[in-house]
Amino acid sequence: MADIDRILDHIDNHQTEARARLCDLLRIPSISAQPDHAADCANAAEWVRGQLAGLGFATSVRPTAGHPVVLGHHPGPGGDVPHLLFYGHYDVQPPDPLELWTSPPFEPALVEGPHGPRLVARGAVDDKGQTMMWLEAFRAWQAVGGGLPVRVTVLVEGEEEVGSPSLAAFLDANRGELGADVVVISDTGMWDIDTPAITTRLRGSTYVEIGLRLAERDMHSGLFGGSAQNAANVLTRILGGLHDAGGGVALPGFYDGILPPSPAVLAQWAALGFDEAAFLGTVGLRTPAGERDRPALERLWARPTADITGIWSGYTGPGAKTVIPAEAHAKVSFRLVPGQDPDAVLASLERFVAARLPPEAQVRYDKLFRGRGLEIPADSFWVNAATRVLHDEYGRTPVLMGSGGSIPVVEMMKTVLGLDSLLVGFGLNDDQVHSPNEKFEMRCFHKGSRSHVRLLAALAAGR
Repeated sequence: MADIDRILDHIDNHQTEARARLCDLLRIPSISAQPDHAADCANAAEWVRGQLAGLGFATSVRPTAGHPVVLGHHPGPGGDVPHLLFYGHYDVQPPDPLELWTSPPFEPALVEGPHGPRLVARGAVDDKGQTMMWLEAFRAWQAVGGGLPVRVTVLVEGEEEVGSPSLAAFLDANRGELGADVVVISDTGMWDIDTPAITTRLRGSTYVEIGLRLAERDMHSGLFGGSAQNAANVLTRILGGLHDAGGGVALPGFYDGILPPSPAVLAQWAALGFDEAAFLGTVGLRTPAGERDRPALERLWARPTADITGIWSGYTGPGAKTVIPAEAHAKVSFRLVPGQDPDAVLASLERFVAARLPPEAQVRYDKLFRGRGLEIPADSFWVNAATRVLHDEYGRTPVLMGSGGSIPVVEMMKTVLGLDSLLVGFGLNDDQVHSPNEKFEMRCFHKGSRSHVRLLAALAAGR
């Protein structure tokens, strides 16, 4: 039996122990957004460090301006072998609203589903479960293969769920020990449970809070109604004009510079037979939004969007209070695609709002974060190797898919370290990421671990 088969057998025969280790990590409520959980984030970092140390890595927990980063280095077998930088994150989203969970979010529950057992817990798939897949692949190589077949650096951060605010500075300060050939990230998804995928396009995310003030104070609607400007009316009218009749974004210049997918990629997406009605039906919707002249997958993966993600003004408590609000506030999120300039988009928004304001209005902008869309070369050695590996494991050619979401670290790795990323993930659309009852299919965890075993072997062989 070839070594790779023995290593895969080790993965198969030790799923119970692997699941138990994942549950240990899931029990740590490492919520990066909430200061009360700073100690839990530190505990999660130390837990990951201990796992790496047990696998022969030289490890450290490094402080940042926020939550700590775990670094690990393994020399591999020596000689001229690839150097891989594996990235993951130990932090998770808040579990609220708690009443919607079927089990406590930080007490992992193994339950049966249509595809077999699944773990339900916050962080199950994003990203503790997916990080543990490659850790389990390392463990199998150590136990059966005599050590890792490539040189490996591991970076696991604790602020991904809040936009990785400390990571760029950390990468810059430690670039000397973070040099590698490619970054390997499992924080994305599959096409479906039987069809693997490699993500080659990511949308950027640019987010702004708008505050509009008109009067000196809230006013009695009986005394001032019909004469005084209403801040809520003004702001909602302006933001209601963000989209045109065809579903496109109405900001001047918004689509300038966009780099569209190639005709071959668009043809591949069209051949997938995506059922948008079924996709929307999972959240109780029927009517699609966005640009009406574009197919669904292009809108989801390769076209930019503008969305109001929060809005508040006036009286929002119980009962009635008849006031005309003096202030109104909204949060607006833009998902941007390769070729768009986040600063140009924000400047266009400011001009759009200014042109529609009453003369006495005062407006402020709190630019919370910005990031560019990114396209990863689909014809690289790394993507080609991963394509063959996933075909070997699943018996199907993986989909080269886009992602409507953003992974800021991918852009940081490229701009700070000059490294491309290989995005091979094993989540599913129904994993309820960031929602109550987040889950990870154990079938995906198992086959994801096997895929990482195969990937290490393929990259070591230069296949």
